[in-house]
Amino acid sequence: SQQQEESSWVLSIQEGENATMNCSYKTSTTNLQWYRQDSGKGPALVILIRSNEREKHSGRLTATLDTSTQRSILSITASQAADAATYFCATDAQ
Repeated sequence: SQQQEESSWVLSIQEGENATMNCSYKTSTTNLQWYRQDSGKGPALVILIRSNEREKHSGRLTATLDTSTQRSILSITASQAADAATYFCATDAQ
């Protein structure tokens, strides 16, 4: 079963800057997904990171996962106008 965390971010920064979003979760998890949602569209998975991975790259996106503090960080390098969207994380609740 999927458990969406409460946090979501509307990314609003200057083009070319790096963006960072933090996510914390409450339950032990096997993997964590980061989604982006464009206005008027459904959520789209952008990166999935498993509990045994510290870091996962996908293009200019990097996700890190720290299971000891139950936090994940999504970073976007050299952001572009097309990156503007709402981002949120979800976990696979055990």
